Amino acid sequence: MPQLNPSPWFFIMTISWLTFSLIIQPKLLAFITTNPPHSKAPKTIKTTPWTWPWT
Repeated sequence: MPQLNPSPWFFIMTISWLTFSLIIQPKLLAFITTNPPHSKAPKTIKTTPWTWPWT
């Protein structure tokens, strides 16, 4: 069965992985995010328990 032969597919996967890791990924990581995270204190919301009319 030709689909079990790893020879051509392993080479294609290796070249694709190296292309992504060495060329594309550093270019993507170089972008500055448009909304940088802020160190704000999280809001604490005071909740009241629900009053059920039948209890």
